[in-house]
Amino acid sequence: MRRFGRTIVTAALAVAVVAGTAGWAVGDSRPAVTGPPPGSAAWRAGSVGGRPLPDPRAASPREVARFFAGLDGSARRELLRAHPLVVGNLEGAPLPLRYEANRTAVLATGEARYASLAGPGRQILAFDPRGRGLVAEVFGDLEEAAHVSVIVPGSDNDAAAHDARRTPHTGPAGMARALRDAAGGSTAVVAWTGYTTPVGVGPDAAGGRLAEAGAARLARFTAGLDAVDAPDPVLFCHSYGSVVCGLAARHTDATDVVVLGSPGMRADRAAALGTRARVWAARGPSDWIADVPHVRFAGLGHGADPASPAFGARPVPASDVRGHTGYFAPGTRSLAAFAAIAKGEVR
Repeated sequence: MRRFGRTIVTAALAVAVVAGTAGWAVGDSRPAVTGPPPGSAAWRAGSVGGRPLPDPRAASPREVARFFAGLDGSARRELLRAHPLVVGNLEGAPLPLRYEANRTAVLATGEARYASLAGPGRQILAFDPRGRGLVAEVFGDLEEAAHVSVIVPGSDNDAAAHDARRTPHTGPAGMARALRDAAGGSTAVVAWTGYTTPVGVGPDAAGGRLAEAGAARLARFTAGLDAVDAPDPVLFCHSYGSVVCGLAARHTDATDVVVLGSPGMRADRAAALGTRARVWAARGPSDWIADVPHVRFAGLGHGADPASPAFGARPVPASDVRGHTGYFAPGTRSLAAFAAIAKGEVR
């Protein structure tokens, strides 16, 4: 009976899994953005030069890449003008075309909260205004990069918050800029808020529903990178983003999966992730994520602690990291280690 009581208490504590950056505020449940981008029905009904267009839901990124390779510049621009939301979010489409399509799509929304995303020099690789909005931005030259990293963030991130004022080196864009600066010009970094993240603390943060939807989107995103001949990526997964990466790992070609401030990866050990990627884990001494119960019960909680030796991840030094969001602060041992991993310097 005592053991049952402890189990119930542990299950109750699992509800308090905090997987984001907004503190202890209660969060609401949110529907996940899934499926092909807005405008896909009109796209499927269209054609270019008498050729049918690849189905955004069914065509693989490789098939999409081959389709665009067979089009001349005028045909590509015709599709961009008619279907900017589809072209901008279509994995396997040429990168410069996606940047231009997303600039067009952002401006077409007419919403002030997104306007900065269309600014000069921005390389917006994905933009979807559904729900709270999804966005991915490239820092560096993804077409010429020798190394590619992808930042997968945790809770309370969306397209509207992408350019919000934050403490420097936090948030997806801040982390990506810091990593790119530390790793150097041969590395491109993508800030990928390509899934619906939890808001605050609640069933979404403690459960795996949004992570499962996010994992499918992350796997397709990495397949899109492969389709345009980008290097195999390193995934840097913060907080609830590490739950997404844990579920997606076996379906990506990532060389490394680095989790930081992780509540768990929905696996008992690194070997159970089913990936050939090297798995790394970092947790700073003052990160409150250490107080989150590493359990799974009745669908709540995310399992074993990736930072524990028993999990089997490679440790990343983080003794000088402050709080839950300080892992990319310049001068920290963690950022130096991240840069070395991103550049493939650690064997």
